[in-house]
Amino acid sequence: MRVLVTGASGFAGSLLVPRLLAEGHAVRALGRDPERVRGALERSRETAHGRQRRRERDGRQTAGLDGGRCRDGELEVVRGDVLSADGLERALEGIEVAYYLIHSMERLPVGARSFPERDRIAAENFAAAASAAGVRRIVYLGGLMPRHADGATRSPAGSDARLSRHLASRAQVEQVLLAAVADSLALRASIVIGARSRSFRLLVHLVERMPVLALPSWQALRTQPIDERDVIAMLAACATTTRVSARALDVGGPDVLTYGVMLRRIAELMLVNRPALKLGVRLTGVTARVAAAIAGEDPELVSALMEGLSDDLLPAHDRAEELLGVRLHTFDSAVEHALAQWEAFEPLVAR
Repeated sequence: MRVLVTGASGFAGSLLVPRLLAEGHAVRALGRDPERVRGALERSRETAHGRQRRRERDGRQTAGLDGGRCRDGELEVVRGDVLSADGLERALEGIEVAYYLIHSMERLPVGARSFPERDRIAAENFAAAASAAGVRRIVYLGGLMPRHADGATRSPAGSDARLSRHLASRAQVEQVLLAAVADSLALRASIVIGARSRSFRLLVHLVERMPVLALPSWQALRTQPIDERDVIAMLAACATTTRVSARALDVGGPDVLTYGVMLRRIAELMLVNRPALKLGVRLTGVTARVAAAIAGEDPELVSALMEGLSDDLLPAHDRAEELLGVRLHTFDSAVEHALAQWEAFEPLVAR
C-alpha cells in the first residue's frame, strides 16, 4: 500500500515509518526539512536494530530498517509544508492512506498566528489536498476529550468553557480531516508513554529535578496513559483495517491512574525517593511556568497541556484495542520500556 506520513520527524511519525516499512508498505515521509526527517528515522533505525539484536539473541527474528528499505517496503522522503500547502500535491500523488501527525504548540514569534489558528489552516490545507488527490483514508492522532457526566464528549465549538485551547484545537483538526475523506479514522489518546513523548518527558524531568513533588489539585484527576508501542501498533493497523471506519476511537492503556500516582510510580521505577506534597490549589498559570522552568521545556507547551487538566481524561469504551488487534502493555511496562529507550541515547540524571 502507498502511504504518506506527515510529521515524520516527530515522536509518533518517526516510530510509525519503520513499522509501516516492516509491514511491506511503500512509505513517503513528508517534512519541511528532509534532513531532519532522515535524522529522526535514522535514530529510529538504530533503536530498531538494537531491539533486533536483542531478539536475535533470544532466538527470535524481526524486520528492521536497512538504509531506508525493509524487505518489501520502500521509503521516500519529500519536502512539504502543510501550513503553506507547498509540496502537498506532489506528496499526496498516488497515495492511498495519509497519516496526519502534526501539532503546533511551540513558542511563536511576536505577531504570528496562534497555534489553534495554525493547526486549523494546516488541517484545512491538508484535507483539501488529500481529497483532491483521491486519498482513500486519512489517519489522525489527536487528544482525548473531557466527558460530561452522561458520557458525551464536550463540544469543541467553544460553547464549553472547560475545554482547553489545546484540546479544542485537536478536536477541530479531527473534524476537518474526517469530513474531507469519508473512510478516515482518528485515534484520541491522553499521555503517550515513550522516550520522545514531550508529555512523558515533562513528567520524568519533574521527578528528576524536584526533591519534593509539589502537586497542585490536578494531581487527583484520572487518565489512562498508553504505551507508545500500542499507539504505533494501532496507527499501523488503521492503514488496512476493514473492521472500523469513518469515526474516532478513544484509546488508552489498561491502567486508570491519577497524575499524582503516575508521578510517584515513575519515581519508583526510576529508583528515586520523592516525597509528595499535595497543594490543594490549581494555579495553572503559575505552576505551568514553574514546571517549564524546572523541566527545561517550552512554557507555551506546558501551559497548553496544563490548561486541559480540569477534568478526568478517560477514554470511552470504544474497544479500540480489540477492533485493531492490539494487546495493551501495563503502565509499569510502558515506563520501563520508555526509560530504557531514553537511556540508550541520553543519561537520566536521577539514575
